[in-house]
Amino acid sequence: MDTDSLNAFTQPAALNQFLVENVITPGEKRKLIKPTSSNNPKLEELKLLLIDWINTTLKEEHIVVKSLEEDLYDGLVLHHLMENLGSLKLDVDKIALTEKKQRQKLSVILEAVAKCLQLEESQLKWSVEAILAKDLLSTLHLLVAIAKHFQPSLDFPPNVHVETITIENTSKGLKTANGVEYITGSKENSEEQSTDDAFDELFSRAPERLDDVKKVFLQFVNQHVEKLGLNVKDMESQFADGVILLLLIGQLEGYFLNLRDFFLTPASTTEMMHSSEAFQLKSESLCSKELLHNVNLALDLLTDGGLLNFSVNSEDIVKGDLKTTMRVLYCLYSKYKAKET
Repeated sequence: MDTDSLNAFTQPAALNQFLVENVITPGEKRKLIKPTSSNNPKLEELKLLLIDWINTTLKEEHIVVKSLEEDLYDGLVLHHLMENLGSLKLDVDKIALTEKKQRQKLSVILEAVAKCLQLEESQLKWSVEAILAKDLLSTLHLLVAIAKHFQPSLDFPPNVHVETITIENTSKGLKTANGVEYITGSKENSEEQSTDDAFDELFSRAPERLDDVKKVFLQFVNQHVEKLGLNVKDMESQFADGVILLLLIGQLEGYFLNLRDFFLTPASTTEMMHSSEAFQLKSESLCSKELLHNVNLALDLLTDGGLLNFSVNSEDIVKGDLKTTMRVLYCLYSKYKAKET
């Protein structure tokens, strides 16, 4: 949730030092691990496990990794790791000395990772720029994904999660969002895994039940947004702009949502108040950036409230991906339906 201050950096001097070390350009948005999580024992255990796994894997090549942040960003270790594990021959130089060459090298390597792991772009929790910037969160997600694919027997510490801060450099200054992000799940019956399994099962093996589940969700949603004079009929399209999701969260969680913090469709609040049908219409005036802002704000609210403990690609919701939308709605449904019954 956007706030007016950086909770992780209580002193201006600390914030200034952070900005010197992590340049956030205008329009850029970055998610980083909060300093409060830096001494997390489970996080340290995961880092040590990954370092030991890399060094054991690349022992014959005499490669020794001491720091995930400092030793992975230029692509050299990742290059050797993917060639060793995936029996690949990557068409890039082993050593890249300039930033341009490192960026090109990482692009080839990460493309090979996505292909080997059969991941769509929307599923990636890392990027070339993030790895190059020595972003620990992205590096951990990348290494865990590679390790799980090539060595599934590796004994990861369960439920490793970190406090995060998302910083966006807007025209009005810095905006921040606090959250919690899971890097590994539990060994059995984790909420994230069971949620994913349930919806994967529904879509792949029981599509005939999909309409029934949608009706349950729609009934739950309308029970609460009808108080605002709204009605949801199409789950894919009507949640894509994030507005109804925000209003639903506000109703259930008791949040006061300032209309200046998100973009309405249509833009006129007067029109929203006087015509629920007009409010349902998609406004072509809203660009994808504004839609993503709305959805990201909703996801931040859910995370801050402890309702969302798995990663969600906000672009999937904007694109009307039904499975992603239903997973997010389930976070609210599972909490409040139980209270109502």
